[in-house]
Amino acid sequence: MIVRPPQSWLRLLFVWNGSVLQSILPQLLFIGAVSCVAVLTHGRIFGEKIPLNTTLLTLFGLTLAIFLGFRNTASYDRFKEARYLWGNLLIASRQIISQMLCYIPRREVVQELAQLIFAVVYALKHELRHTDPTEDLRRFLGPDACGKLAGKVYKPSDLLHELRARLVKLNREGQVSDVQFWTLDTQLAEMGKAVGGCERIAYTPIPFAYSVLLHRTVYTYCILLPFGLVDATELFTPLLCLFLAYTLIALEAIAGEVAEPFGLAPNALALDAMARNIERSICELCELPLPEPVKPHLPYQLT
Repeated sequence: MIVRPPQSWLRLLFVWNGSVLQSILPQLLFIGAVSCVAVLTHGRIFGEKIPLNTTLLTLFGLTLAIFLGFRNTASYDRFKEARYLWGNLLIASRQIISQMLCYIPRREVVQELAQLIFAVVYALKHELRHTDPTEDLRRFLGPDACGKLAGKVYKPSDLLHELRARLVKLNREGQVSDVQFWTLDTQLAEMGKAVGGCERIAYTPIPFAYSVLLHRTVYTYCILLPFGLVDATELFTPLLCLFLAYTLIALEAIAGEVAEPFGLAPNALALDAMARNIERSICELCELPLPEPVKPHLPYQLT
């Protein structure tokens, strides 16, 4: 995720890192070349004038803009919900540790349970990004427990099950009362909802046909645009077409990045930083050494 300090209006005009311009530059160069061809041929292809005018392009562009608006809203809703779920995971993790510290007299038991919560958070991060969680799980659980999890598909759910089983054992041993166990189990359920909600977003992408339709429509419009404007704008056609194409293609590219909030794109969620934030918060409650916060490793970028 790109994180920048506030910028002046002038600097924002020339921002490169964090802008989708670098990823859509080849497409813009192609549109620029098509615009130059339209100017040189006066809007003709194989000697035939393309019957386009600004009125038709305006109506088509208005429809396309509305379509793009709905697409970006749907994509941002996924991003917003993903951030909301990770916020709930942070809140539930803090609450359950705070309750454990108050309910369970043995501090070492709480610290062992905290390691399980760390494992849940990092296992979820790796599951959403389809990366290997072995190194992080070994750090919190040890090699033996990590080996038992190696064959599991849904590791966060299995770890939550193990955490609930340990709380049941404490309840049966009399270290946690029935009311206290019910309170702790409520927070476990909230963590489970957050895990399930993230999996729902990750495994339910925006329908492919919907994305293909928008992609084809945007590029068809941008290619036809210079042939419809050339009579009215003449030599300024490439400049105007590049500006309009940048707006439309960039909106489509941003929607594609934001629709996958758990990926590694510059505008995806900073899961590494959020997972470390949960770890640091719990360590502070348990009076454990705080790990270093995740800092931007590229110009203003968190992962």
